[in-house]
Amino acid sequence: LFRVHKSHLARHSIFFRDLFSLPQPGADVATSSLADAKRHPALQIDTTNEIEGCSVLRLYDSAEDVENLLTALYDGPNFGTNDPADFRMVSGILRLSTKYLVDSLRAKALAHLSIAWPNSLKGWDAREDLARADEMRNGPGMSTIYPSPADIINLAREVNAPSLLPSAFYDLSRYHYTQIFEQDDEHSYPSIACLPLSNADLQRLALGKEASQHAITTLIRSMGLHSQPHLLGHHGHSHRSCRRDFSELVTLATQHYLFDRERGCTDPLYVAEELGQPLAEVSECEACARALATWATRERERMWKMIPLWFRLDM
Repeated sequence: LFRVHKSHLARHSIFFRDLFSLPQPGADVATSSLADAKRHPALQIDTTNEIEGCSVLRLYDSAEDVENLLTALYDGPNFGTNDPADFRMVSGILRLSTKYLVDSLRAKALAHLSIAWPNSLKGWDAREDLARADEMRNGPGMSTIYPSPADIINLAREVNAPSLLPSAFYDLSRYHYTQIFEQDDEHSYPSIACLPLSNADLQRLALGKEASQHAITTLIRSMGLHSQPHLLGHHGHSHRSCRRDFSELVTLATQHYLFDRERGCTDPLYVAEELGQPLAEVSECEACARALATWATRERERMWKMIPLWFRLDM
């Protein structure tokens, strides 16, 4: 049971404001309505079975979600770091603030989730910096800083929050299919075995995963084919050493990402970022190093804009 002020609910929620403004049924009608409610749950105010002089409003939501919603309404939201425990609280608040038309709280919950599931490349890079720092502390592949992207996708569908979908689909596409579909108790893989996506979203995931893989192949091929006019910097000396450096970089990238399927092989944004850095470390030509970094930045921005298309998302 939660004892709350009707005026407080009405001030924050259009739904409750309208509900409390409706005329309430008489005792005989309320009694029969209560019996009907047990068979067909629906919101209604029980004025005949008051508790300590207060009318009773039965909600058919989890007690934990209702408690988190009321706490946020009274004390203000106290969101955390977007880890799985924080997501459990925020997702419940978002569901109920959407259901009961608490618009200001819904906006705050969405803004908080957008830190971990952003719609900008700058936001994505900031998110990944935190994830990589967590991996350095816990070991490769052991980061548990964020919840399963499958949970985000299902939540976004439930509360009509399409802005969360591109980054969630992209994140999920970076996992191998065995990690996605097979539950592994020893690892924190985002298995959707216990929380399946809809058939339409599974199709989007498969199509987007294929498109992102093709993007990596295209990226490496593009660097090899167009290094002469697009990547080589403007300088006065011979391009021979620079061409050799580019050729070696393409060979290494092909072996690492396409043949050996090493770290990053399912993450085109990561691959582009990595390709923009090695030349600056091994080449003496600053002009070519800058040109490669500029090319990589441009390719990452282009790919980020393509993500909704890869996953067939209506944005």
